[in-house]
Amino acid sequence: MPVISSDKAEEEGILRAAELMAIAARTAPKARGVDAINTSIIYGDDMEIIAAKMEEIADRTGMAFFRRDANCLRRSKAVLLIGVMGSEPRGLNCGACGFPTCDEFRHYRSEKAYKGLLRGPNCVMALLDLGIAIGSAVKVAADLNVDNRVMFTIGVAALELGLMDADVAIGIPLSATGKNIFFDRKG
Repeated sequence: MPVISSDKAEEEGILRAAELMAIAARTAPKARGVDAINTSIIYGDDMEIIAAKMEEIADRTGMAFFRRDANCLRRSKAVLLIGVMGSEPRGLNCGACGFPTCDEFRHYRSEKAYKGLLRGPNCVMALLDLGIAIGSAVKVAADLNVDNRVMFTIGVAALELGLMDADVAIGIPLSATGKNIFFDRKG
């Protein structure tokens, strides 16, 4: 009689959940119908590369919470990365990016784009799309009872490692344990 252990079932279930979360992010509503969202799923030994980069960033910047989040990532089974290219405005001339027109934003971005932990400036509509995609993805995780937490730190490390083509990225680590590992954290 074939038997699937709970460890194996939970690991495969988390990967299926991550795939469904990626679908939710893809199909989430987008401003003016422009889809600039990218997703990637990382699991297994490759997650250690991200965690090590997070620790490097903590040391370089003095932001200790990168180290705390690296420890959470190490205890996870998979991570969904969701990113957005915010460099192309939506043509609304809304001014929310700090420029009066999309053409001025586009000109400034092409001449003086900066890269800190993330690249910018970004079209606010693209960032709103990212937020909606993240919300759609974590709702799927919640519906499937997969523990998760939205982490800026993982996205920063993933971008530094070149794991996705995005200006802004967020990581959502996933776990299925008796107690949610993403809360009651120290640091």
